[in-house]
Amino acid sequence: MDPSNEGKDNLRFPEIAKKQCGIDAVEYVNAFFKEKAKDKAYLKELKARTDDLGVKNVLIMVDGEGALGDADQQKRQQAIDNHKQWVEAAKYLGCHSIRVNAQSSGTPEEQSRQAADGLRRLSEWAKQHDINVIVENHGGLSSNGSWLAGVIKSVDLPNCGTLPDFGNFKLGQTVTEADGVKTVCERTYDRYRGVNELMPSAKAVSAKSHQFNQDGNETGTDYFKMMKIVLDHGYHGYVGIEWEGEHPGEMEGIRLTKELLERVRSELA
Repeated sequence: MDPSNEGKDNLRFPEIAKKQCGIDAVEYVNAFFKEKAKDKAYLKELKARTDDLGVKNVLIMVDGEGALGDADQQKRQQAIDNHKQWVEAAKYLGCHSIRVNAQSSGTPEEQSRQAADGLRRLSEWAKQHDINVIVENHGGLSSNGSWLAGVIKSVDLPNCGTLPDFGNFKLGQTVTEADGVKTVCERTYDRYRGVNELMPSAKAVSAKSHQFNQDGNETGTDYFKMMKIVLDHGYHGYVGIEWEGEHPGEMEGIRLTKELLERVRSELA
């Protein structure tokens, strides 16, 4: 849910989730309160509102704070330092994790080493706050389930894990040219294989949705197949709803996703 829509600010987000969507656990995106990570008055107000509503704060998704796998050691350290404020904010709000990205550059092997180093150092620091550092498949090499699972295995810390997203398996584009005509093809990774590879270290799950058919099923992902994979790995945490479609509107898309997840839960139980 985008709390910036229709004048909805981040402080109202928990109330909207609870009263309009029937959701009592929320995930935040740092972009909607980017300058508030160290604003104690703001965080106190946000926590008070969630406490009053009986809403649980689950995690903060962190973007725009630098590449944790930057090839430049100094920039990598700066990215680690930039993320620390969000670890502290997550701890204050009662979250269990921050979600980060495994951004890097170079060969797959170089990126693996660099990302693992940045994640390891941030996770070691976050451990003292009892906060997990979890990585989402979020484009590029991170959308290769095998590669990301290997990075997490290399970090080898209990508070460093994954956040499998049902829909973020775009590896990039391949451009070919013939007779002066360029053709752009999107390279993707099999979403079911990817989620299966990422679930052993998952500490959160994101149910991405874009479009529904008349039967109330998501057209791009078989939720029954996907959630069976999730459950087969013994996962019993929250499943976040992430509607990214254009039609219907945001609130209806959230409702449809929630209803589908509830139906899947009932049938798989």
